[in-house]
Amino acid sequence: MREDDDDKSGRKKNKPSSSRDNKAPRPRADGGMRIVVPLQGVVQGRGGLVLGSLIPCALFYFLQLYIKRNRPPHSPRPGSPGAASASTAASPIHRSLSRGLLSPRAALPALSSRGAVVRAGDEDSLYYAGLRRCADDPYHPASNPAGLINLGLAENHLSLDLVGRWMEEHAGTAMLEGMTGGKEEDRDLAIRGLAIYQPYDGILALKMALAGFMRQIMHESVSFDPSQMVITSGATPAMEILSFCLADPGNAFLVPSPYYPGWDRDIKWRTGVELIPVPCRSTDNFNISITALEIAYKQAKKRGVRVRGVLISNPCNPTGGIVPRETLHDLLEFAAEKNIHLISDEIFAGSTYGGDKFGSVAEVVNELDDFDRGRVHIIYGLSKDLSLAGFRVGVIYSYNENIVAAAAKIARFSSVSTPAQRLLVSMLSDQKFISEYLKINRERLRKMYLLFADALKQVGIECFKSSGGFYCWADMSRYIRSYSEKGERKLWDRLLEEAKVNVTPGSSCHCIEPGWFRYCFTTLREQDIPLLVERLRRVTDTHKSNS
Repeated sequence: MREDDDDKSGRKKNKPSSSRDNKAPRPRADGGMRIVVPLQGVVQGRGGLVLGSLIPCALFYFLQLYIKRNRPPHSPRPGSPGAASASTAASPIHRSLSRGLLSPRAALPALSSRGAVVRAGDEDSLYYAGLRRCADDPYHPASNPAGLINLGLAENHLSLDLVGRWMEEHAGTAMLEGMTGGKEEDRDLAIRGLAIYQPYDGILALKMALAGFMRQIMHESVSFDPSQMVITSGATPAMEILSFCLADPGNAFLVPSPYYPGWDRDIKWRTGVELIPVPCRSTDNFNISITALEIAYKQAKKRGVRVRGVLISNPCNPTGGIVPRETLHDLLEFAAEKNIHLISDEIFAGSTYGGDKFGSVAEVVNELDDFDRGRVHIIYGLSKDLSLAGFRVGVIYSYNENIVAAAAKIARFSSVSTPAQRLLVSMLSDQKFISEYLKINRERLRKMYLLFADALKQVGIECFKSSGGFYCWADMSRYIRSYSEKGERKLWDRLLEEAKVNVTPGSSCHCIEPGWFRYCFTTLREQDIPLLVERLRRVTDTHKSNS
C-alpha cells in the first residue's frame, strides 16, 4: 500500500471511486432492475479486507434480489403508450369493492345475532302485546274514558297515598340529613356519602334496613343476615343475575306452571338458561306436585338437559296461592336428592290478605339441622310490598357465599343510585310508618280483592281462592268456543277489542288448561268497578246469547 493512501493519523484515505463503480441501479426497459455489485473492495487489501467486503456484497445482492421479486408492477405515467393497457391490470385497491362499502346495501347489520333474538323475543307473547296496546291507549276517567283498562300489570296503586304522604313530610330531610348546620367536615362527609361511588351491591345501611323489613314481613319468625344480601336495581335483574350464577347456557330450571310470564324474558334472554314448565292442575288447586317434578327431571335428563334448580314463586304468581309449609319441605328434600338449587321468589310476601298464612322458605331451612343451605336462594324487592316499583330495588338473598360473591360483582351492571338508597334507609327505619303501612295496605288489598271477585262473579266469572298478590286467577273456560289455546286467544282478543279490557291469558303463563286469565285488581279504583262490569258484559252476555 502506498504511503500517500494514509493520513497523518494512520487512517486510510478514501479514494474517490470512479463513476463506473458508483453507478446506481437503473431501471431496465422491461421495468426490472439491473443488479450492480461493487467489487472494488474484493480486488484490494488483505484477506481480512476481502472477507469484510464479501459479506456486505452478498447482503447487498440478496437485498436487491428481494426488492426485484416483491416490487409492484411498473405503472406507466398517464399519457404514455402503456397507460391504457395498464389501467386494465389488477389494482391493489378494488374499486368496485370500495364503492360497495360506501353504498347502503353493504351497511353493517343493525343488531348482533343476540340482539336480533332479543328484538323479536316477545313478539308472540300476548302478555307483552296487551301491555303495549294499553300504553298506546290508556284508560283515564277524564281524559280518555274509552281507553283500555289495564288489568295485565301487577302494580299496587291502592296505597300510593301513604307513600306519597311520607315523601312529602320526610324525603327532603332524609336527603339533606347532615348537610345543613353542624361542622363543615360533617357536611362534607354527608355530601360525599351521596355523590361518590358506593358499593355496587348496595350500601350496608340499606342492607341492614332491608333485613329488618324482611323480618317484619315474615312476622318476626326468621332473621336475615345483611352479609348474605346483594341489592340490585329491581327483582328482574336480581333473578337474571342469580340465574347467571347458578346455571350455564343450555342448563334448565324446573318451574311449576302456571308461572309469571315475564320469567321467559327475564331469565332466558341473556343467560341462555331454559325454563321447563311443570304443569299444576286446577283439580289439585294448582299445588306443586313433587311427582310431576320427578317426571320432568327424568325427561330432561333423557334429552341431555342438565337441570340446575327448581324455581317457584310464593305467594304464587299468577294464582295467588300460598305454598304450604309441607310442600316447601318436600321441595328442599327434592333439591337435596337431585343435588340442585331451590329458588323462591317472595316479592309478594308482605302483600297477603287471605286465610292461608305465608311462610318463607327461610323459615323451613332454619328448622332443618343437616341440610345444605348453600342450595337455597330467595328473591325479594320493594316494588310490590312497598308500592315502590319506580325505585327499582331488588334483593338476592343466598345462603351460598360463593353465589353472593359472584352476584355482588355482577351487580356493578345493576346498582341502585345512592340517593335512592339513602332515602329508603330513612323510610325503612321509620318503624311507625312501616307498621302502619303494612297494616293498612293488607286491609285495602283484602277489601279490593273481595269487591273485584264479587264483580267478576256478577258476570259469571269464578275466581280461584287467592291469599296473596295483586290478582285474581279467573276461570273463563265456559266462554271459550273451542277448548284450546286458540280458543283462549280468541277470547283474549274479544276482551281487548270489544270490552276494552286487557288481561293476561293463561297460555302466557304456561297453564295447560285453556280458559284461565290473570286479572290484576290493584290498579283500579273502587269507582271503576261498575265500568269494568259493564265492559265485561259485552263479551259474557254475547256468548250467552249465542250459545
